[in-house]
Amino acid sequence: MADTSDFRNGMILDINGEYWTIVEFQHVKPGKGGAFVRTKIKNLITGQVKENTFRAGERVNEVRVERRLYQYLYSSGGMYYMMDKNTYDQIPLDESMMKEAKGYLKENMDIGIYMDGETPLLVELPHFVELTVRQTEPGIRGDTAQGGTKPATMETGLVVHVPLFIDIGDVIRIDTRTGKYLARV
Repeated sequence: MADTSDFRNGMILDINGEYWTIVEFQHVKPGKGGAFVRTKIKNLITGQVKENTFRAGERVNEVRVERRLYQYLYSSGGMYYMMDKNTYDQIPLDESMMKEAKGYLKENMDIGIYMDGETPLLVELPHFVELTVRQTEPGIRGDTAQGGTKPATMETGLVVHVPLFIDIGDVIRIDTRTGKYLARV
């Protein structure tokens, strides 16, 4: 058990049998009345984000999780197979757990998986990935005064808006947190 003074970003709580992570929090001491903690929390399974208020000193159930390093091997039939980098054990993850991550996955990519015992809770991608452009329209030369963009389909099927000078076969760096183009590699 923990209380509100232990709150930190990324802390995982068990609220009514569901796992929520703290996105941000703020201790508030109004001039009148008791202090409280205003939080923004995100459901680890559904991705729902909501605001929640806790009284100062309120006890909460903290979930102790372990981050393990896995290597993505392949996907088949809606399942994604990962290998533990330390023990070489393989685990299958359901497609629903991968959500947005599946557009960034390449074979042999290292990812972090947060585990509660032997139960996977959350998949953490590297902040940046490098993917090859498989399909995009040719850019119009000289049409860059406004810094225009065009859609490009990556090798994984992910569609990203890229600058006009990017061509098929280029390798680009993408921020997995925002899904935006960063640079040509």
